[in-house]
Amino acid sequence: MKYYDRMTELEKKIGYHFADRSQLETALRHSSYTNEKQMNRTACNERLEFLGDAVLELVSSEFLFSRFPDLPEGELTKLRAKLVCEPTLAHDARQISLGKYLLLGKGEDLTGGRERDSVTSDALEALIGAVYLDGGQEAARAFILRFVLDDIDHKQLFFDSKTSLQEMIQKTLPDHEISYRLISESGPDHAKRFTTEVWIGSMQAGTGTGSSKKASEQQAAYRAICLLQEKQNQAD
Repeated sequence: MKYYDRMTELEKKIGYHFADRSQLETALRHSSYTNEKQMNRTACNERLEFLGDAVLELVSSEFLFSRFPDLPEGELTKLRAKLVCEPTLAHDARQISLGKYLLLGKGEDLTGGRERDSVTSDALEALIGAVYLDGGQEAARAFILRFVLDDIDHKQLFFDSKTSLQEMIQKTLPDHEISYRLISESGPDHAKRFTTEVWIGSMQAGTGTGSSKKASEQQAAYRAICLLQEKQNQAD
């Protein structure tokens, strides 16, 4: 597929058509690509990431301020941090397969850059910046509400799934112990991928993969929580 067609595919996926396609291309252009192509240092997506980060903070702050009128400032700040932190944004980026569309240098691509949380979360912020410049604040707000601030209850669980799972098991299955088992480790030292299973007693309850052992455990715990909630809903 030609890159123009891939950008069109991404536009359809996010439900936004760029009037200036160059904004989208810049948002998808990683610094490893511009370095490899000897392009100007400002041609990568870092400036758009800077802008998108600011837009995201404003929109998420306004959203949480309105959504939770009884929460004090400190709790709002903690909640916002959970929703816009690197792991959560990387999770959001995976929902639209953003890594698939990135322009990466060959080395970055070969070492798993398309799946790296730091790369995909930055690209998502750059994409927000691009939408803001192309369509204005309302277009950016609509994008953020759809892809970042959707289903925030589940995203709070995702941010600290291990603690949430522990609390859930203590209430519902107090005699069961939770254990995490690393089942595979792959990739070079600078781009490791870890896969972990979480067990509740003798039941394998979830599997997660991440760029660190902790990230893979969080992903596994999140999947276990979803499984337990699904079983509870079926029982009800």
